[in-house]
Amino acid sequence: MALQGPEELGEQVEEPEDLDDQDASSISPAEEITLPSGPGGDEEPVEALLLPWDRFSAWLHCICVVGFDLELGQAVEVIYPHHSKLSEKEKTSICYLSFPDSNSGCLGDTQFCFRFRQGSNRKSSLGCFLETTDRDAPPCLKREQGHYYGYVYFRQVRDKSLKRGYFQKSLVLISKLPYVTFFHSLLKIMAPEYFEKQEPCLEAACNDIDRWPTPHPGRILTLPIMGVVIKVRIPTSYDKPGTSQLVQSAQSDSLVSIVLPTIHEVDLFRCFYPVFFHIQMLWELVLLGEALVVMAPSPAESSDTVLALVSCVSPLRYCSDFRPYFTIHDSEFKEYTTRTQAPPSVILGVTNPFFAKTLQHWPHIIRIGDMKQAGEMAKQMKVKKLKNLKTLDSKPGVYTAYKPYLNKDEEIIRQLQKGVQQKRPSAAQNAILRRYFLELTQSFIIPLERYVASLMPLQKSISPWKSPPQLRPFVQQDFMKTLEKAGPQLTSRLKGDWIGLYRHFLKSPNFDGWFRSRRREMTQKLEALHLEALCEEDLQQRVQKHTEVETVDLVLKLKDKLSQAERDQLPVRPGTLSKLQAHIEAVILSLPEDLQGILHKPPTP
Repeated sequence: MALQGPEELGEQVEEPEDLDDQDASSISPAEEITLPSGPGGDEEPVEALLLPWDRFSAWLHCICVVGFDLELGQAVEVIYPHHSKLSEKEKTSICYLSFPDSNSGCLGDTQFCFRFRQGSNRKSSLGCFLETTDRDAPPCLKREQGHYYGYVYFRQVRDKSLKRGYFQKSLVLISKLPYVTFFHSLLKIMAPEYFEKQEPCLEAACNDIDRWPTPHPGRILTLPIMGVVIKVRIPTSYDKPGTSQLVQSAQSDSLVSIVLPTIHEVDLFRCFYPVFFHIQMLWELVLLGEALVVMAPSPAESSDTVLALVSCVSPLRYCSDFRPYFTIHDSEFKEYTTRTQAPPSVILGVTNPFFAKTLQHWPHIIRIGDMKQAGEMAKQMKVKKLKNLKTLDSKPGVYTAYKPYLNKDEEIIRQLQKGVQQKRPSAAQNAILRRYFLELTQSFIIPLERYVASLMPLQKSISPWKSPPQLRPFVQQDFMKTLEKAGPQLTSRLKGDWIGLYRHFLKSPNFDGWFRSRRREMTQKLEALHLEALCEEDLQQRVQKHTEVETVDLVLKLKDKLSQAERDQLPVRPGTLSKLQAHIEAVILSLPEDLQGILHKPPTP
């Protein structure tokens, strides 16, 4: 992830030019409009090569129906498409996580989401294609590697004809994509139809989804589903942070039923309302990857609050585990509740009162009341002591002994309080809070970005005939020295122990994940610049000075470079790869025919 810091990589190396807009052809009846994307390879993936169910798999792993059986309990009744594979462990996780806890008393329709570990190292046949579509996604919207999301529409209504007296069923979308707002909107269309018409409409919905274009960042898509058309835009990592390129309605949109302004953002203000005075401390806890548990009255409130916590450090990606809805039946229950070791770096959302006792030893507990009763501003301003948390009936608030590093920002509290008094629309309050978190995170990350950019070798040190230079190592002491003149005080009005916050952050999983990502990006940048330098050389003139053996060795190395560039999607200028291919061909043609035949053979896998 690279925020646009004032001294970004541009000082050391020239950025490659943006790709020209390219038409994205699709055989799907759904429309797609390509907006300018960021730097990339020579060509877009060809969607026309996709097989049946490939488009469906780009959005969803499968759709499950979970019902309640008097003898078996919760059970997966249907999986669509029928060829979808789930291990027994995954099915068990889906069963328990798809129903609200019996204490929640959710009558009617309830929507929430959960996240669970992928049970095996199953690899998608779309692996390479999905990596390409994922390349330009913002850090927080990249496809999950080892986890699935479950998006649930649960219905519980009285039915005297059934032995239990209630109809209880969940329609669940299983996906690797964290598009929470989009999938909840999709379920609002699909689930009521399914509960009325049963399986045939599920089959029809799956066929509709399999005709959608893939969720490629930067595109505006119109997606038909069961007679309704949804219009969305998939964000890219090149969008300016804090702006959403809203999908504009057009005259040709007469068939569009729903326009979604966002595919993933939750209402931060509504979620943080019950613990309103502690938003800045919660930001610190999430930034540092502290163990947090959210105790809420229902899975909807639990999952929304956990997702709000994870997104409050955006555009930084939260790199630890998080479970929007967690139950005592979860396969990680013992691992996460043991008292024999310190609580792990994870955010859990729970509703079962049993957790009030089981997780009593956790350092930070957030108790959320019923969000529907948010008429008055929360009056509880003090942080509560953990020993006061005995049951799930305890008052809403934050229970922790944590002392924040930064002084409290009274201005944002006043601004939002004023909004409540003046009945400012919720969307406006949400935008103010989201902007506040974004600016706070950027103020914190920009000094790190600036220092990491200084580790990049100068462009003049790149020689086409030597290996690309290495990045200099990250030295904590050197970074700390930069904070005196170029620290967060340049962009943030907040005072406090910023140095202490950085020291703590540098030991956290979030720093580790962020730095690995930046190092990978910068290493690829160096590889790309090295490739471009090679393309500018007159290879034929150079090989005239070499023996045949040395020339063959050069060809093999160049071919290896070319395949690596294609595999890793190196950020090279348009035309670089085809130019290198032409160079290789010219060098091969200068060799004797027997060697030409050998070098033209495709490599054995």
